[in-house]
Amino acid sequence: MADKLRITLVKSPIGAIPKQRATVAALGLRKMHATVELPNNDATKGMIQRVRHLVKVEEI
Repeated sequence: MADKLRITLVKSPIGAIPKQRATVAALGLRKMHATVELPNNDATKGMIQRVRHLVKVEEI
């Protein structure tokens, strides 16, 4: 299992419901194609699961 996850915003959250927009912001993704590296833990995985249609995830 990887230590970190690289998360990239690939679809705009403009049309998403407010809860999903808040989750994207909480992940630290502000602009399209922005990438963040976050720890691979249950909290991060849960957030990714909520917005899986908006992001691309890679293990690093």
